[in-house]
Amino acid sequence: MRLPPRTPSRVFLQTARFLATSAPTPRIPQTIIEKVVQKYSVDLPNGKVVKAGDYVMIRPEHVMTHDNTGPVISKFKSIGATKIVDPRQTVFTLDHDVQNKSDKNLAKYATIEAFARTHGIDFYPAGRGIGHQVLVEEGYAFPHTLTVASDSHSNMYGGVACVGTPIVRTDAAALWATGKTWWQVPRMVKVELRGKLAPGVTGKDVIVALCGSFNNDEVLNSAIEFTGEGISALSVDDRLTISNMTTEWGALAGVFPADDTLLDWYESALVKLERRTFASESIPPPSEHPRINRRRLDALRATNLASDIGAQYSSHLIFDLSTLVPHVSGPNSVKVSTPLPKLESQQIAIQKAYLVSCTNSRVSDIAAAASVVEGKKIADGVEFYVAAASSQVQDEAEMLGHWDKLVAAGAKVLPAGCGPCIGLGTGLLEEGETGISATNRNYKGRMGHPKAQAYLASPAVVAASAVKGFICSPNSLDATSLPPVGAPTFSIASGSSDAAEVPQAEEPLFLGFPAAFSGRVLFAPQDNLNTDALYPGKYTYQDDITLERQAQVVMENYDPSFAAHVATILPSLSASNETTKSGIILVSGYNFGTGSSREQAATALKAAGVPLVIAGSFGDIFKRNAINNGLVCLECPELVADLTATYAKGGARGAGGREGELTVDKGHEIRVSMTDGNVTLRSSDGEKTYKVRTVGASVQELWVCGGLEGFILKSIQARA
Repeated sequence: MRLPPRTPSRVFLQTARFLATSAPTPRIPQTIIEKVVQKYSVDLPNGKVVKAGDYVMIRPEHVMTHDNTGPVISKFKSIGATKIVDPRQTVFTLDHDVQNKSDKNLAKYATIEAFARTHGIDFYPAGRGIGHQVLVEEGYAFPHTLTVASDSHSNMYGGVACVGTPIVRTDAAALWATGKTWWQVPRMVKVELRGKLAPGVTGKDVIVALCGSFNNDEVLNSAIEFTGEGISALSVDDRLTISNMTTEWGALAGVFPADDTLLDWYESALVKLERRTFASESIPPPSEHPRINRRRLDALRATNLASDIGAQYSSHLIFDLSTLVPHVSGPNSVKVSTPLPKLESQQIAIQKAYLVSCTNSRVSDIAAAASVVEGKKIADGVEFYVAAASSQVQDEAEMLGHWDKLVAAGAKVLPAGCGPCIGLGTGLLEEGETGISATNRNYKGRMGHPKAQAYLASPAVVAASAVKGFICSPNSLDATSLPPVGAPTFSIASGSSDAAEVPQAEEPLFLGFPAAFSGRVLFAPQDNLNTDALYPGKYTYQDDITLERQAQVVMENYDPSFAAHVATILPSLSASNETTKSGIILVSGYNFGTGSSREQAATALKAAGVPLVIAGSFGDIFKRNAINNGLVCLECPELVADLTATYAKGGARGAGGREGELTVDKGHEIRVSMTDGNVTLRSSDGEKTYKVRTVGASVQELWVCGGLEGFILKSIQARA
């Protein structure tokens, strides 16, 4: 194999290391998201500055579970845990299946409530509202904190400058038992919003257009920081909508700044809390809210955070709000967005309309819809479903008169909860129907029948469509005040940072973690190698399948000969020792492990004798499952590019090797140092060295413990 020589990179970094012995270490710039994660990271090496790509152990401010609390309880108990280490950290909200009054569902809800009462956990019953909205209203999601939830739309907390990100159920169980879990800090993406929205254009239009404009994974698995002068004119409700749907855009977080608009919003929230009652000789003053109070707001103003000059971003996207007209997403894809005036001319008939979900069912959304339907009736043949994001929202909407206008027009009221958005309860789309919704997802079959069509739009557009019977704009929308109809102006900045890349500092290894991984390289020249290819779905629910059997069927849907080939190689490899873990090192393309959340895709590889996977990038859920089960994942685009150019058919991934093989094996050896990140590939033509970002102490400890469950047991035993 003749690979191109590696160009020496960043010689100045070597000089910097030398000079560091005689000069103070310069301060490393951080983004605001990195600063928040730094604050919530625990067990960091002394002097460690948290940056994108780092693996850290985090102790979030709060962790929320909803209807999936039941399975988390089962996982919690199955690993031997009996005590919630910090009940104040944990929040339960029942919101998904609240229309289901079956004995089975009511029993499930009762079990969750009883568990909460036993352990002193904050509990919000069915009917209080959607968990994400409740967390904002009750201050669990608060500026410059880190709050996680076992739900993908925890990104929404970024609308109030909180770093919100999703976790899986095993992580939730770990947090209950230990207060901690691991996280890899995502790459940072700056999204600059310029200009000002025209009248009648909303935050929903912004995120629908962003998803449709930047639709080539520009923000996939990133943490978005929203910046720019256009932010100041966006209401907090608009920001919550935008952050909520950064999930559909592909990001793991989407955070707005804590600016004057947000601070004024909290001042108003504080006034509402103080007006709950009043003091007199017989009535004492109301108690201070535990999370939204004067002391906390004053502290926020005094210590407001901002990104440093020179902070690094992997990409800088620019979007001009002033060029945006109302947009509609779909059908059945958030990556397709169309200017409303173009779609309106088609007069696409609808049968159902929805103003529900945590995306767009706040007071301002309900008010916008109410102003459209006031004095009118829902069109014949159309059902318009309305559910407030929370009971608090509904109470305020009723007090202001908005709710009655919707009901008078013929809207069908549902309880505060997820309902149709998640495909549960009354009013789902039936075969052949078309619906328009103010929710966040219009994936095929999500809101009902897979042969239905689903569009997404703002509350006003949804309400207008419900009245006229086809997708249209509200009468109040003044076309003369809008910019020219067409695609909004957007771009990607040529440079993302004026700072040099900061090298990963060498850190001591966790005791028991190998200093290196080594072994034979097998190359699967394929992008988007999904979990079904790694571990066939037909085995997923065979609960009694052994690890040995998993190893025999691994990669069966991609390369049926893979498992047998691995089994023949393993006996010839050097044995592992205290410093080096030996095995098959699998190298593949980008988005490795995309697809379902089945953890067997990771456990089967590990059981087969693959201790380490190197890829261009990984599906985020696969990476979590892999690390939670002791399978190490590293990204090395340069290695993937070289192997692709040398061995993939046509020099491109997707068609196997040059000789038609699905898995390329040229007998090459590889050694990956976990101390300095050097990757040495040896072939008959010589060797070449690459560089990777290694895993931190948090992941190393999980590996030593045999995975996250072993870490939990270790923590429980340490407290006993």
